[in-house]
Amino acid sequence: MRVLIVGGGGREHAIAVSMKKSSRLDALYCVPGNAGIAQIAECEPSIGVMEFDRIVSYAKEKEIDLVFVAPDDPLAAGLVDVLEEAGFRVFGPKKCAAILEGSKAFSKDLMKKYHIPTAGYETFDNAEDALAYLEHASLPIVLKADGLALGKGVLICNTLEEARAGVREIMQEKHFGDAGNVMVVEEFLTGREVSVLAFVDGKTVRTMTSAQDHKRAGDGDKGPNTGGMGCFSPSPFYTREVDEYCRRYIYQPTVDAMAAEGREFKGVIFFGLILTSEGPRVLEYNARFGDPETQVVLCRMKNDILDVVDACIDGNLDKIDLEFEDNAAVCVVLASDGYPVSYKKGFEITGLERFGGKGDYYCFHAGSRLDEQGRVVTNGGRVLGVTAKADTLAEARRKAYEATEWVDFANKYMRRDIGKAIEEA
Repeated sequence: MRVLIVGGGGREHAIAVSMKKSSRLDALYCVPGNAGIAQIAECEPSIGVMEFDRIVSYAKEKEIDLVFVAPDDPLAAGLVDVLEEAGFRVFGPKKCAAILEGSKAFSKDLMKKYHIPTAGYETFDNAEDALAYLEHASLPIVLKADGLALGKGVLICNTLEEARAGVREIMQEKHFGDAGNVMVVEEFLTGREVSVLAFVDGKTVRTMTSAQDHKRAGDGDKGPNTGGMGCFSPSPFYTREVDEYCRRYIYQPTVDAMAAEGREFKGVIFFGLILTSEGPRVLEYNARFGDPETQVVLCRMKNDILDVVDACIDGNLDKIDLEFEDNAAVCVVLASDGYPVSYKKGFEITGLERFGGKGDYYCFHAGSRLDEQGRVVTNGGRVLGVTAKADTLAEARRKAYEATEWVDFANKYMRRDIGKAIEEA
C-alpha cells in the first residue's frame, strides 16, 4: 500500500513509525510532516493540512491507496469527505461525525440525550447570559470554548472573578477565535483523569490500552493548559471494574448514539475520562488519536496498524483482536521555554543520533524542521516527545527522563514530574 498521512506533529510521527512496521506498506508519504517524519517518509512541507485541493492533487500525483487524516481541524472541516469524493480510501471520521470533537455543545447534548455519564452543564451564545449565570453558580467551575482550540480552550475557574475573566477571554476577547462564539459552562469534577483511545468502524468499538496525560505547562499541574506535556501508559487507575463500566455505559453507547443520529463514526474516538467517587464520567471526546497519548499507546500495539485501519473502513472491526505488549511506556515532552504563551523557534537540535538502534527508546518529533543548511531546528512549542518502554511504569519513567538528557536545544523546557502519580498508585 502507498499511504499518505496528513499532519505534522508528534502524533503523526508515532503513526508513521507504526506504519513502517507493516509488511503491507510499500511507500509512505506525509503532508506537511516534520524533520523526524522525513527520516522515514517522503514529506511535502509546503502543503498545509487545511489545503484540501492541494492534498487531493498530491494524493493523485503519488497514486495513494490510503489517506490517514490525523489532526482535528481538517477532520472537523470535512477533509475525509473531500478525499472520498475524489475517489480515495480514507481513515478518519467524516465531517458530520467529527462534530463529536468539533462542538463541545453538540457532544454534551448527545451525552444528555443518550444518558452517557458526564458533568452537568449549560451552553451560552452570548457573554451577558453567561456572566449572569455565573453569579449564582457553584465554584470551582469549568469554562469551555465550544469549537477546536488546539487543546487549550478549557479554563478551570476557582473564583467568581476568574470566571468573569474567563468569559471575557473566551467570548469577548476571542482568545480562541471563533471557537469561543459558543461556550459551555460545566460542573467541576474531581478525580483521576484517564484517556482511552478506541478504534471504531461505525458499530464496533475496540479500545486500546489506557493512558494518562499531563496538560498543564508546569510541575505540580500549575500554569496554563497546553496540548500535553507528557503521558504514560497504561494508567494504574484504570482498573478492570472501570473498564467494564465504561464499556457498558460510555464506549458502546457513544458509538450507538452517533449512529442513531445519522452520524456513523469511523476512525478513532478519544475518550477523555475522569474517575469520580460516583464512577467514571466523560470529560471530552476527540475524533482522532490524542497527542501525546499516541506516542505511548501505538509503540505498545502488537497489531499491524494497516490491518486495523482497513477493518475500521470496511466495517469488519469485530474480526480484530487488539493486542498490546505487557509493559509500560512514558513520554516526556521537550518544549520551547515559554510555551504555550510565547516562545522562540529556529534553534538547532543536537543529540538526535543517540536514539539510533535503541529499541525501547523513541524520539518523536512534534515541532521540528530542516533549515537551509540541512540542520534539524525547533519549529513549535512542543518540540520532541521523548518516549521509553520498560517492564514497569517506574522503570519506563526513569528511562524516559534519562533519554531527555541525550538531546538539547537552546530554550529546552520540560516538566520534571511526568508520571509521578505512578508512585502513588
